[in-house]
Amino acid sequence: MSGSVKVERLTKDYGAFRAINQVSLDVAEGEFVALLGPSGSGKSTILTSIAGFTQPTSGAIHINGMDVTGIAPHKRNIGMVFQRYALFPHMTVAENIAYPLRRRNVDRRSIEAEVARALQLVNLRALGGRYPSQLSGGQQQRVALARAIVFKPPVLLMDEPLGALDRQLRQQMQMEVKLLHREIGTTIVFVTHDQEEALSMSDRVVVLNNGEIQQQGEPRRLYEQPDNAFVANFLGKTNLIEATVEGRDGENARVRVPQADYVLTVPLANVRTPKERGLLGFRPERIELRQAGEGIPGRIVETAYVGSAIDVLLETSAGQIMARLGGMTAFGALRQGSNVGIVPASTSCFLFADDRQ
Repeated sequence: MSGSVKVERLTKDYGAFRAINQVSLDVAEGEFVALLGPSGSGKSTILTSIAGFTQPTSGAIHINGMDVTGIAPHKRNIGMVFQRYALFPHMTVAENIAYPLRRRNVDRRSIEAEVARALQLVNLRALGGRYPSQLSGGQQQRVALARAIVFKPPVLLMDEPLGALDRQLRQQMQMEVKLLHREIGTTIVFVTHDQEEALSMSDRVVVLNNGEIQQQGEPRRLYEQPDNAFVANFLGKTNLIEATVEGRDGENARVRVPQADYVLTVPLANVRTPKERGLLGFRPERIELRQAGEGIPGRIVETAYVGSAIDVLLETSAGQIMARLGGMTAFGALRQGSNVGIVPASTSCFLFADDRQ
């Protein structure tokens, strides 16, 4: 069973501070939506408002078509998983998972069956008799997840649930949560500040900043077609340098980087500002390094081998630029102090409004 979530013009004020500003969001039945943004962007406020732990200043929240804005959290019939596992230390794994069912006065035989099913879903069948103190962090998170889904809620809310895990375990749990979603089909709203986590797990990413939605859509589209400089730079590293539009020809724009005296052709569809001046954005992996005299003149400042790639920091008259080259690149050829030409892939470049303060 899965449910829909509709947030309408949601606003939350804390005195003079506005945490979220008239946010509207529709989550379809069975959809996995990630709310992504930096600290203070409003993502957790939206989630706790849906859960009922935060009362919005204005706006409405509907779950399965029912207005639940003023309804207590325990009456919304939703599952919730936090970064802190909040397991009962005096209860076994099975007893922790059974707790929501006991609160709902489910009969004993049904509880045993549902707990067994939940344990199987999170791959903890053999650990039902253990106590939380006898489990690893990843196992405790699985127990918290099983407890949240055991009563088959139509909506599951997850507030940075993997943030306390180390990188390797977090990546493993990302895959497990994704597989679990496919298995049970519950609607999931997932809060994270980890860009990779949001892109790899969700059907749709909603990027927030300063209490407002900046852009939302399928992960690949957001990464490859960002609407503004904030989204481009938050969803992975993006080089941003000042540039101007010199002219337009058919479906392309001639863009000049004045500080480097470099001109390139950018698709008009990638020009995100009506002004002639803006910020030229291009990702490190969409750069080719050539011999000096081609592209933007640059000097290699530092290199870093990161396994699957080589990161190269370059100094230019337009500012620092980061390039990421394939791991097969001859590392020794990238000498510190060498002069090179920096050529961004023009079809992957964007011109954004310069909103810097």
